[in-house]
Amino acid sequence: MKSVHVPAMTYQRGIARNRGQFLLQTVQVFFVGLVIGMERTVLPSLAHDFGVTKGAFLFLASFVISFGLVKGALNLVAGSLSDRIGRKRVLLFGWIAGIPIPLLIFFAPNWWWIIAANVFLGINQAFTWTMTVTSQIDLAGSRQRGLAVGINEAAGYVGMGLAGLATGYLAVLYGPRWALLLFGLGAILVALVLLMRVRDTIAWVHAEHAAHPVSASPATTNWMHGFIDVSFRNPRYRAFCQAGVANKVADTLVWVLFPLYFLQHAMGVVAIGWITGVYGAVWGLSQLWTGHLADRIGRKIPIVSGFFLLSVGLATTALVQGFALWVLAAFIMGLGMALLYPNLVAAMSDTAPPLERGRILGIYRYWRDTGYAIGGLLLGLVAQWSNEILTAIWATAGIVALSGLWIALVVRETRPRSLDQRR
Repeated sequence: MKSVHVPAMTYQRGIARNRGQFLLQTVQVFFVGLVIGMERTVLPSLAHDFGVTKGAFLFLASFVISFGLVKGALNLVAGSLSDRIGRKRVLLFGWIAGIPIPLLIFFAPNWWWIIAANVFLGINQAFTWTMTVTSQIDLAGSRQRGLAVGINEAAGYVGMGLAGLATGYLAVLYGPRWALLLFGLGAILVALVLLMRVRDTIAWVHAEHAAHPVSASPATTNWMHGFIDVSFRNPRYRAFCQAGVANKVADTLVWVLFPLYFLQHAMGVVAIGWITGVYGAVWGLSQLWTGHLADRIGRKIPIVSGFFLLSVGLATTALVQGFALWVLAAFIMGLGMALLYPNLVAAMSDTAPPLERGRILGIYRYWRDTGYAIGGLLLGLVAQWSNEILTAIWATAGIVALSGLWIALVVRETRPRSLDQRR
């Protein structure tokens, strides 16, 4: 690429130096959040209309299982592909893949069409969200990675929370299919128009590598060796990968079973939208400071604290009754997610060589987002076996608590400042 031959000083890193492009990437991920968020309030509540019988929790969860399998696998492709052809092209592919989603939902005669729509959602989210966070890490300096990831995740999950709330209201006014069709197509088309102003950040990657060459990691030897090393052999990366799976199991619970759980307790679509919307909005907005916090005090304390709060929020949901208390539990869960979520990505980035960052983050995101498939299968089976959602909530609280304990016992601090002092 031409950018390889451009002097490193031409592409200086730092959020302030690159505020225009950083802002455009932030807007892009906000629209990414809108696309996935539009399903979270309305779709599970309509399962019966699409032929899903009461108590068929595993079949209900199949739309998230398909999403997780596709998104997880394509995170691997997106990371390595973006290292070769650039971030912007992969981002474009992701938005094009999003166009069929609202169309399939609108015309769906049965639940299999919803599963197919979520295959496209997996492609869309793998390519778009992976590229925005990777690009923002490219633009930021090493001391601002936590802040960069925090801003990215904040924008995406605020979009997710607002979409869940907005589609709840729109479904009441115009009907669920029309609400999802117009909302989804509108978000995707606006994002495509704004994409024309986005620059590819691969030039910043080559400039960073030229300024601070890093010897190749074991992950660069070949694809399979790198995948095994990051996933299983390296104890730090292994711990982060399992943590990614665990937090997505929790998010699967919120996506698939929370709407049904609250419906069983006489909550309407708008009330459910508020509960899940508070969860997503707190998760999103709080990441504006949780990522920066980790740049100052390190990654480990926020990550472990986040898992503890997430587990507490899940247990609270199971123990209390009533709209106000469930909103409070959603707030606690959102805060926990905000502490752990961006800082897992930042911690993975801290020790990744610049030219391998896309690939290593892709492997982590493979495991994290495959957590949707694992969570859908596991929680669907638990709920179907016990014939109640409450058991699945308690199982998830236990999984999250154990995952946080793993991080607490195994992982050493990775924040960039300590690494810079060793060089």
